[in-house]
Amino acid sequence: MLVLMDDRQAALQRWACAALGLDVSQTGWQAVAGEASARRYFRLLDGSRTLICADAPPATEKNAEFLMVQSLLAAAGLPVPELLASDLQQGYLLMEDFGRQHLEDALDRERPPPDYLGALDLLLRIQAVAVPSGTLPDYDAALLGEEFGRFQDWFCESYLRMTLGQEERDVLSELGRLLIEDAQAQPRVLVYRDYMCRNLLLKPGGGLGLIDFQDAVVGPLCYDLASLLKDCYLVWPPAQVRAWALDYRRRLLEAGREAADSDAVFLQWFDWIGLHRHLKVLGNFTRLSLRDGKHTYLKEIPLVLQHIGEVLPRYPAFGEFSTWWQQRLAPRLAQVDWQEAAP
Repeated sequence: MLVLMDDRQAALQRWACAALGLDVSQTGWQAVAGEASARRYFRLLDGSRTLICADAPPATEKNAEFLMVQSLLAAAGLPVPELLASDLQQGYLLMEDFGRQHLEDALDRERPPPDYLGALDLLLRIQAVAVPSGTLPDYDAALLGEEFGRFQDWFCESYLRMTLGQEERDVLSELGRLLIEDAQAQPRVLVYRDYMCRNLLLKPGGGLGLIDFQDAVVGPLCYDLASLLKDCYLVWPPAQVRAWALDYRRRLLEAGREAADSDAVFLQWFDWIGLHRHLKVLGNFTRLSLRDGKHTYLKEIPLVLQHIGEVLPRYPAFGEFSTWWQQRLAPRLAQVDWQEAAP
């Protein structure tokens, strides 16, 4: 089969084959589905064996961070791909192949399979990892604030072309303050930061495999739990989500870990950090469209809006923002067909 390559792909294949002692002419090469970042993945075929080659341009990608987190998680016995070779200067990585099936591919929306609930087991193990001081960045107020700002900057102003008055900006600023303070009140753990069904692979031999963990930080306990149970690409019944969240709290307590003084506080942590994430995601998805020409993520926005709509009515503290959302933002959203949307 003829595979068209650009120069960087060809160089990556030659580098990987040299690292393995293989003849390029005797190997196959396949592109793997793309993602939101500038990283590209390719599958190197050597007879019955396949490996993953990553083209991660060093100017834009966190390659050193990827290797550091990979080493940290591997040392804790977590299922990360084995690293076979790396070249940080060129931005090349050669890794074990966990296969083609994401957890999302196996989901039955009516009845989640054991592997989905297994993701909660795996998260307990991730959050138990002891992170040496200074190893990972801190998910601090500055980073939380920058993320929250993407909602206003990219979603409201850049994509929807809204002109926000000072009173509106004050409403958003107050919401950001509430969410950041709540996030900082939570116990601090290793945060994967994008722990969701598209970043969990079903390994051929069974079990789940972790990928795309280079953005890991130390931060709020409930962030990854919300990323998984309030996934941007699927929606479970709210009562089921809350039951899973509370069962997770029970398991944390049984393991002797911090998990809030009550179910109500834990659910607030879970809901509020989930709201922070979904507002950020609205900014991320529209930024990908406007800045990077990646429009496919716009089709996922209705699910993200659904997550937000489920949380806002539960908490009186969101009253001003909820009113603003209904009176000012909702009419603009109603004008957009997200399945056909483009800038």
